[in-house]
Amino acid sequence: MPASRIRASTEPVRITRRGPTLRETSIEDYRQIAALEAAHGLSTKSYDEWAHIHLCHPLNRDGHSEHPAGWVIESEDKQMVASVGNILLPYQFAGRRIVAATGRGLVAARAYRSASLLLLDQLLNQPDVDLFLTNALTPASAASFSALGCERVPTGEWDQSAFWITQYRGFMESALALRGSAFATPLSCPLGAAFFLKDRLTKPAIRQADVDVQACSGFDDRFDDLWEQLKCRNCSLLMAVRSRQVLEWHYRYALLQNRLWIATIRDGPRIAAYAIFDRRDNSNIGLKRVRLVDFQSLDGTTALLESLLSWALRKCRHEGIHMLENIGAWLGNGELIDRLAPHRRRLSAWTFVYRGANPGLSERLSDPAVWAATLYDASASL
Repeated sequence: MPASRIRASTEPVRITRRGPTLRETSIEDYRQIAALEAAHGLSTKSYDEWAHIHLCHPLNRDGHSEHPAGWVIESEDKQMVASVGNILLPYQFAGRRIVAATGRGLVAARAYRSASLLLLDQLLNQPDVDLFLTNALTPASAASFSALGCERVPTGEWDQSAFWITQYRGFMESALALRGSAFATPLSCPLGAAFFLKDRLTKPAIRQADVDVQACSGFDDRFDDLWEQLKCRNCSLLMAVRSRQVLEWHYRYALLQNRLWIATIRDGPRIAAYAIFDRRDNSNIGLKRVRLVDFQSLDGTTALLESLLSWALRKCRHEGIHMLENIGAWLGNGELIDRLAPHRRRLSAWTFVYRGANPGLSERLSDPAVWAATLYDASASL
């Protein structure tokens, strides 16, 4: 049996003769899934947000998804011991719409870690799905995805992030707290001043060109117009759909929770470029953080990205945010963020992998030139 295939059936199956049971997730499973995630240190969603992500995705037809919300493993006494969520996403590639799947919340009790491979098999081998993607891979799950035939996305630096410090004292206090320093507060001021001076001497200041950057509170018809143009101009690229409908689904709860910044640059009545940023704090160490999630432009270049970053940096400083971070994209040698960002950190794993449902698609996706990957892909920004 190939390593990338274990079992195709989505019917309940016995893992052993007298053992746990694998089955599709039902809506009644939410409480047990949330409890299992919380017990193993994963972030949990409210019921409404969980149902929105898994059951109300853009490929859901008439309120009834043809694909399960995920899969769970139950012990003999009907206790949930492992779970993975399933999310369907619309993509465009080579002039046609394709269906991609991504996972969320892969978790298993220690005694059932090996059985969780069956969850991944269901996720990667579900019918009527062209492509599997995840950009939230962890060191603990990397070997499992590799065993099931997943490959690294061949463009970007998905084991690195680049960042700007936008509030030096607060950032240094958080960094020292992460290292367990008993002197985080008194040391944060002199260290912050030293890093401020170093940044000013080693990297050029980001400048805003003579363009008008405007913040949006949501998505309107202009985003549909922009998507239609992006779709035509980038027909050879693999691109996640960015219509107004899909954007509103993707960012619904980030907007409701005031975690999203949408910045646009106009060309007359049209949007010439936009960037989306989301708030991702680390409350354990008191770190206030904003990430660049996505950037798109009509001309296909990053010429307007610097102005959007300049806007975001000013907003971070004004709101007391400690850092602005970018993961994976535009970090190659000489690319825009590589040139401008003063700091880098290495992540604990290469976070973005994929697998095509057929060898032909996988081979085409091995070409770096067909990718336009950002954190908007897969589940990292959901």
